[in-house]
Amino acid sequence: MKQRAVKIRDAYHKLELAHHGSQWTVEEDALAFLTDAGLVGRHAMSQQGRWPKENTKEELEHKLGESIWWLTFLAARMDLDIEEATEKFLSKTEKLLG
Repeated sequence: MKQRAVKIRDAYHKLELAHHGSQWTVEEDALAFLTDAGLVGRHAMSQQGRWPKENTKEELEHKLGESIWWLTFLAARMDLDIEEATEKFLSKTEKLLG
């Protein structure tokens, strides 16, 4: 999954170079992730009947997947292992709550 995430992001970097002359920074990638994460919230509201929107299931699925993709890529770009980070979080939280 990590390799696929990086490969897709590399393709977007090529588009950024063509359109803007430079690739997005880590900060810009993080902001893009936050934008998509916000849309997860909006689609979740719609899925729960609290916000009127069509195509909610498909768009919610897409944004959830996209958010995981962003996190996977951001971790790789910052030289972090997303699986290791997740494992550490889960173990620490289980100890706190267990």
